[in-house]
Amino acid sequence: MDKFDKEILNQLQINARQSVSAIAESVNLSRSAVSERIKRMEDSGEILGYQVICKTPENKQLKAYFEVRHGGYHCESIAKNALLVEGIKLCHGISGDLDLLLYAEAESMAALHVIRGEIDKIPHIGKVTTHIVMGEWES
Repeated sequence: MDKFDKEILNQLQINARQSVSAIAESVNLSRSAVSERIKRMEDSGEILGYQVICKTPENKQLKAYFEVRHGGYHCESIAKNALLVEGIKLCHGISGDLDLLLYAEAESMAALHVIRGEIDKIPHIGKVTTHIVMGEWES
C-alpha cells in the first residue's frame, strides 16, 4: 500500500459515497487509476466493505437508571435539579439503601455519559451508579 492508496482510503473514510472523479481529483490521479486501486484494495481485503450508519429511531433510545445516594435530606432539591437535565424523564424517591432512582433516555452512549456528568454536578450528590437497560418486557 503506497501513499496514494492511503489517500484514497482516507477519502473513502470521509465519504464513501463520493464519486471516483472527486477522489481522483483530491489525490491527483486519473479516474481509471483510482478505480483500479479501489478494486485492488477490495479484492485484497484492504477494503472489507461499506456501511450505512443510521440514526437510532426515537423508540429505540438507550435507557438507563441512575442510583443516587446523598446521605442527607436533599431528595427534593436533587430531584428538582435532576429533572432539569435533558434526558432525565423520572425521578423517584425510594426506600432502602438508595435515596433516589433517576430514569433517563438518550440517543447514544455518549449522550448518556453527558447526562451522567450533569448528574454528578448536582449539589449534595454522593455516589451515583449507572444501570443501562439491556432488555425490556411488557405485559
